[in-house]
Amino acid sequence: MNNNQLNMTAEELKAELKKLKDNLCDLEDMHAFTFGKTSVHMGSEKAQNMQIEFEEECRRFNEQIAELEKELKAKGAL
Repeated sequence: MNNNQLNMTAEELKAELKKLKDNLCDLEDMHAFTFGKTSVHMGSEKAQNMQIEFEEECRRFNEQIAELEKELKAKGAL
């Protein structure tokens, strides 16, 4: 957790948590559209790289979400 988050109020943390969850949802929607609902043609190497990047971004979002939830619980606000 960064120092800015340690100094945030519970309401600010909740707003940041909502933003992160929305961003994760948007990322998942974009990924599903690109790989599931279109007939986009791309090479397998590019598709594999996009999948790896997607998984890494999801992991980062989930880690940040977990940190914020932990901080909110510590403040008794979750």
